[in-house]
Amino acid sequence: MAKALKIVLVGLPGSGKSTFGRHLANSLRFPYADLDHLIEEKYRMKIPDIFTQLGEGKFRQWETETLREFLATTDSYILSSGGGCPCFNDNMELINQNAISVYLDVPLEEISARLSGSKINNRPMFEGLDLGEVTLKLKSLLVERDMYYNMAKIKLSGEDFSAELLASELLGLIKNLN
Repeated sequence: MAKALKIVLVGLPGSGKSTFGRHLANSLRFPYADLDHLIEEKYRMKIPDIFTQLGEGKFRQWETETLREFLATTDSYILSSGGGCPCFNDNMELINQNAISVYLDVPLEEISARLSGSKINNRPMFEGLDLGEVTLKLKSLLVERDMYYNMAKIKLSGEDFSAELLASELLGLIKNLN
């Protein structure tokens, strides 16, 4: 039996982990999961409510527990992590031990544009910020998180990377692993 192929997408909020993850999962015919949605299902609370009512510490604890449980599954899958997930509780090491990590390195201007308007409402750390403030917040996050993201096994840079490009890179990686 072939070894399961587990792929975890990491990157800043708004880098396209969820959108790209779904597309990649369709291309590879793999199941897709979003870590934030798994947390919401498991604990029956929306992410913004967890932050507001219980605080970031509790969220990060639940995030690590949920990540650990999901990584322990034996099936192939594509998982989109939350933007901060790799930066807490040695999660990036955990991801790299159990999966192929992929860093979606998208220019900050592109992410800022994606996060404009109503899309900010589901992202507690950007709520109430204007476009300039969102860009500054993203720059700050990138400084804090870049070292974790760069621990990923694969890095895709730019605005336009495709599921097909990543699939071909993964096939090369798999051949090298066997």
